[in-house]
Amino acid sequence: MTNDEKFNLITRNLEETLTPEELKSLIESGTPLKHYIGFEISGKVHLGTGLYAMLKIRDLQKAGVETTVLLADWHTWLNKKLDGTLGTASRLGREYFQEGLKAAALCAGADIEKIEFVLGSEHYQKSGLGYWSAVIKVSKATTLARMMRSTTIMGRKEGEISDAAMLIYPPMQAADIFTLGVNLSHAGTDQRNVHVVARDTASETGFPKPMVIHHHLLQGLLKPPVWPIPEGDREAAVEAIKMSKSKPDSAIFIHDTPEEIRRKLSNAFCPEGEVNFNPILDWVKHLIFCDQDSKLEIKRDEKWGGNLTYTFYGDLEKDYAEKKLHPQDLKNAVAEWLIIKLEPARKYFEDPKRKAALEEIEKLTSR
Repeated sequence: MTNDEKFNLITRNLEETLTPEELKSLIESGTPLKHYIGFEISGKVHLGTGLYAMLKIRDLQKAGVETTVLLADWHTWLNKKLDGTLGTASRLGREYFQEGLKAAALCAGADIEKIEFVLGSEHYQKSGLGYWSAVIKVSKATTLARMMRSTTIMGRKEGEISDAAMLIYPPMQAADIFTLGVNLSHAGTDQRNVHVVARDTASETGFPKPMVIHHHLLQGLLKPPVWPIPEGDREAAVEAIKMSKSKPDSAIFIHDTPEEIRRKLSNAFCPEGEVNFNPILDWVKHLIFCDQDSKLEIKRDEKWGGNLTYTFYGDLEKDYAEKKLHPQDLKNAVAEWLIIKLEPARKYFEDPKRKAALEEIEKLTSR
């Protein structure tokens, strides 16, 4: 594989690369590429957390990148998720979340044997003083105001920071990048603030500046609180409509039953003819048409025009905008695509231990 082919695989279907020039230089240097993405153990694995992230990991693996997933149990604890204890976050990090991501990787076509899963607490114990020294160095190199702004990576507004421990979250995440020895940090666009902190503080803290890649945040299925979306603050709008583990009907979870998938898609927000901030079209574009050989079959009665097969997203969007494709027909097609795509995950969670862990995290997150 040529260097250009590696670069294209790593950067395709992304929202942002910081920076393309630096990444090209890193690839051309022959330095082994080492990747990391971290997840809180804060709920069930959905399409954004699981399938979409694993599609990117699949690309990275094809490009020869070493891939690592951090199971962020300490961050879960700091963010007061699950039952608020570190012990539960650590245990379910391995018993449920790791297994959920493996199931998603199977659906995405990634190699689960080539993904290193690292539990945060185990990494910190192994790294010892070196890790906590990195946390302090990042904190000293960052202003309090910037640290407060970076707490939005927790899915909270600045006014929701209720204790001083939460301020440790951003420098810990930057220290994760530095002490894992990676040079390619990966996340959704909601993690941008802390990634920029890591890049900006690298030289002052004595660590190499990491390359950063950000994937798209899949939209949630529910109608936005305000519709139409007001112009101007696009970032706030995207935050308001993104998929959420805490709103079960906004998301498809990787082990949802076919009946659950059909119900959620049938009830999803999908205004006729509207292509902006339409969650079903968003999923079609970023999940179904993420590969060049993708296609989507629309099955419908002859009196409504008969079956359709789309091989290019632009054609589908055009027909939808012109109201040649009805929302319910599109929803039905996406539901059937997801049912087939997620079948490996459903089978994976037929295992009694995995099923028990899933049931436990469902109880903890349904309170």
